[in-house]
Amino acid sequence: MTTTELPTAPPEGESERDATADSVACEDLKIGGEELVAKVRELIHEGNVRRIIIKNAEGTTLIEIPLTLGVVGAVIVPSLAAVGAIAAVITDCSITVERHIRQRAV
Repeated sequence: MTTTELPTAPPEGESERDATADSVACEDLKIGGEELVAKVRELIHEGNVRRIIIKNAEGTTLIEIPLTLGVVGAVIVPSLAAVGAIAAVITDCSITVERHIRQRAV
């Protein structure tokens, strides 16, 4: 498992000193195809996940699932069906998880 943290700029109109620092942490998970759907469901329910990227054993991206509040209902159901189809045909894959992290700047 690998974790990388990427800082983002403060919102327009806020100085760096006053802003709450937003950053994105990327985490890579290696799992088998039979565990794929369950792990994606678990990640969706965590609430702080921004994007899920599923790659095959060679590193080729198979599907990217954006998880923003406005599109959760419309995108998740068809995406889970696609994840199930992918899980049926692959044995090993990796999931890259982008998490939203808010930290108060000092």
